[in-house]
Amino acid sequence: MSKDIRINKGLNINLVGAAEQTTSKAILSNVYAINLEDFHGITPKMLVKQGAEVKAGEPLFYSKDNSEMLFVSPVSGELVEILRGARRKILTLKILADKTQEVLETSPVSADADAVEIRQAILKSGCWPFIKQRPYDCIADPNATPKAIFISAYVTAPLAAEISYSLVGKEKEIQSALTALSKLTPGKVHVSVGKGVPSMFDKMKDIEMHKVSGPHPAGLVGTQINKIDPINKGETVWTVTPQDLVIIGEFLLTGIFNADRTLALVGSSVKKPKYYVAKIGSEIATFLYASGVKEEKIRVINGDVLTGKRSKPDGHLGFYNNTVSIIPEGDDYEFFGWNKPVFDKISITRALTFSWLQPNKKYDLTTNTNGEHRAFVVTGMYEKVFPLDIYPMQLLKACMVKDLDEMEQLGLYEVIPEDFSLTEFVCISKQPHQQIIREGLDLLQKEIG
Repeated sequence: MSKDIRINKGLNINLVGAAEQTTSKAILSNVYAINLEDFHGITPKMLVKQGAEVKAGEPLFYSKDNSEMLFVSPVSGELVEILRGARRKILTLKILADKTQEVLETSPVSADADAVEIRQAILKSGCWPFIKQRPYDCIADPNATPKAIFISAYVTAPLAAEISYSLVGKEKEIQSALTALSKLTPGKVHVSVGKGVPSMFDKMKDIEMHKVSGPHPAGLVGTQINKIDPINKGETVWTVTPQDLVIIGEFLLTGIFNADRTLALVGSSVKKPKYYVAKIGSEIATFLYASGVKEEKIRVINGDVLTGKRSKPDGHLGFYNNTVSIIPEGDDYEFFGWNKPVFDKISITRALTFSWLQPNKKYDLTTNTNGEHRAFVVTGMYEKVFPLDIYPMQLLKACMVKDLDEMEQLGLYEVIPEDFSLTEFVCISKQPHQQIIREGLDLLQKEIG
């Protein structure tokens, strides 16, 4: 039995450059990288030294706060470089891949395994970092028991990889992961899919289905949590993405950590946007230049255009990403751009803009913010695109002034930075909403825990 969720507030950003539903295998990278920035709040303790030979799936480091939480290599090869920053903080690990890959094999996990066995197996496999928790948007605490687990299989982010295509044929692995996760919570495993669209999750067991409809951010798991079972102070929920379910499920079935991802290379600057199979940490250039780029000045984004991180063509695929977006770099200025009708940009206002007349039009946007950072202006626009039962403006200001009581009362426990990606997009004050929320969460976790 499924439950319907209808989201009315939001905004679909239709962009040029969606991926064609064809898949190629990316050229194998010479060097793979693990970026520690992907694991927010984790202090690594190295298990291997620079120059050591490792196998695919072999632990590289563990979390200082929990020695059982292991992080493994996506490939076999030599750990050739450990990049460090201020105070010798580890930033990136680089692995020179072997031509012939060796894989660390362990025993599969029985379908009858209990919660303790499953928890220990996932921790040792290196798959635990795929499980995130709210509040605080960090890797889940293995010692905590979540009240529920949420998975969003409804995609509404601009140009994001289509789950129905990218995960086809992976039903067995996904079901294995869902069954295992259902034993780690006394609550339910909630899976949200698009209403009226056939889904691979329709016939799966050990889950509660929800049919979601509406504009972005209806596909964000935070929006769904808010409508299904909101988080209160003292409660914890876990979230997992469908593409990560595949890696977890494959390990449970085979005992092998397989870092392959089917990712979408998208954007108006790509000549042939399509899907590629590549490993976590692959060099973006190995599949970017196979599709070709249209111009010299491009912005490479690890993720979708709203929540992804800026990268370089010679950068590496992020640990959690299954989308790489390439759009033109907006480093030019329009003469009197503020004082003439606008037909080629998206706006939720009707002042000299006409995108509201063509809701299905696809746009070729650049990274230009069309304005500079300025003080907050109360316009009511955030509330038009923010579907959560939270006051977005007030919460942002509470985070900026570091008012812990206000942060708690206004619902900071419920949100993570991506929930404010759309309000940041429509913000006429050009405020960095996601950064503000991230800093607020870090402060709340440090002071209250």
